[in-house]
Amino acid sequence: MTIAGFFSGLFGSSNGSEPQGKNADILKQARQARPTCPPAPEAAPPSKQLATFAGGCFWGLELAYQRVPGVIKTSVGYTGGHDPTPNYNSVCAGRTGHAEAVQVIYNPQELEYEQLLDTFFQHVDPTTKDRQGGDRGTQYRSAIYCHTPEQKAAAQKAFEQVNKQISEGTFRRVAGKKVVTELEEAGMYYSAEPYHQQYLSKGGRFGFAQSAQKGATDKIRCYG
Repeated sequence: MTIAGFFSGLFGSSNGSEPQGKNADILKQARQARPTCPPAPEAAPPSKQLATFAGGCFWGLELAYQRVPGVIKTSVGYTGGHDPTPNYNSVCAGRTGHAEAVQVIYNPQELEYEQLLDTFFQHVDPTTKDRQGGDRGTQYRSAIYCHTPEQKAAAQKAFEQVNKQISEGTFRRVAGKKVVTELEEAGMYYSAEPYHQQYLSKGGRFGFAQSAQKGATDKIRCYG
């Protein structure tokens, strides 16, 4: 499916047809909106830590992190680009250089960063460049944005372990033969429009909320 075709199906086509589903009014508002996306705080609250990941459409990845015990808050947004005023339309058109991303605030007393990396590799194919499943484009690239040297070291170690598992055939089925996920220093992160936040746990496209309970293992329906 083309990008244009996907967004026509999701937000309604430009010829006046309306999207289907219980959240049609919300999606109509989203399609017509011209939002400004604010930069998020660059530091976590006291005694908490930040982690930022990109891996395809941010809706599904956010729900995966909502379910992780020790994660206090999640948001979806845009990072890794060059345009200081990104929004959903410009990012998805590939004009800003940003990736769709998920930012996590977590309690390091309850949760180790390595466990967040495990969640990433459970839900993201790290072997496909600028693509996750049928979603193609630089905005869908996989990337880990490190906030500390310790996060970078942990991610590098995880890359080595995953590459070893792929070569030995013990990693889950993926499209490629080695990790191509980008590893970058965390930079400016812009919170996405409100209608994208916790999108799947609030009902998604069709109004069927998916569980964000801690420890939930239900299969995630990426587009609701």
